[in-house]
Amino acid sequence: MHVRRATLKGGGETSKRMAEDAVQFQAALTPEQRAKACFPVSSDERMNWHYVPRPRKGLSFKEMDGLQRSLALILISAGLSRDGWRKAVRIMGLEKVLDEIEGHSARFERNPELFYVSLFGDPAGDLPWGWRLEGHHVSLNFLVAGGEKVACTPNFLGANPARVPRGYSLEGLRILEQEEELARALLVSLTPEQHLRAIFSSVAPPDILTGADQRVTIDAPLGLAAMEFMERQRELLLDLIGEYVRRMPEDLADSRLNQIVREGEKHIHFAWAGSAEPGRPHYYRIHGPSFLIEYDNTQNNANHIHTVWRDLQNDWGQDFLRVHLKRSHRKGSQTG
Repeated sequence: MHVRRATLKGGGETSKRMAEDAVQFQAALTPEQRAKACFPVSSDERMNWHYVPRPRKGLSFKEMDGLQRSLALILISAGLSRDGWRKAVRIMGLEKVLDEIEGHSARFERNPELFYVSLFGDPAGDLPWGWRLEGHHVSLNFLVAGGEKVACTPNFLGANPARVPRGYSLEGLRILEQEEELARALLVSLTPEQHLRAIFSSVAPPDILTGADQRVTIDAPLGLAAMEFMERQRELLLDLIGEYVRRMPEDLADSRLNQIVREGEKHIHFAWAGSAEPGRPHYYRIHGPSFLIEYDNTQNNANHIHTVWRDLQNDWGQDFLRVHLKRSHRKGSQTG
């Protein structure tokens, strides 16, 4: 994978576009809708995330008119690459397929309009602000600070079904195909000795291990260190990492990938659990000094994928907020 140097550090192009699109979306809302969609950036709601069907706060697409939906989609596209946009929108549309599969036995309402947009803080101001898109199998979280810094994790995408079964609409569709196939190609490329060290369990866990935790800490590396990989294996590993990071716009993705390279590929660990055979339950995780990727495909006869990308240093933009508060405190002391 070729890593480009970011054109603007941290995402200046993307942050500007996000702010413009968020302001337009907010302006199109009624006072009642704003009360539902808008929260202070310090609100506990900003970190109240999950990927399962459940009651949610924010403004759903179901409650929006045609113009508001268009503006919401424009905002969402500002936070994603073309490939990331395609994945997110298809996952939202997959609710129709899931409704078709489950029929009268469904325990939850399956509706592609039950995805919620929330704004945190003022996108037109100078202070940090954020936004979120969330619903079943989608949780995209952003914080913008300093006019050019963008934090974009936790980033969760899932797919149920992972492969649409025969006889249903969109038969054969695999939205998160590359997240599975690149990892399996890496696993298959390992030598027998590497294989033994990479696999930490013959049984895959029932879900990603970090779940919907607000905070993620990693006690110790798990699996095989990239310093033990051959050149082709390192390329596969970086391609797999890139599949997650490049869900984001180019300036954000390039900045993040450059950081990963600077931190050193040798410090990245790849770990697998479960079967290497397609169609059987499996799990993997990739852990670097500043990030964690998890993937799990065990539910519904291993046809139900959960994936997440977390920032171990700056999830929710907390590092950006700390810097902002320190600067504000210093300015207050100087003027006081």
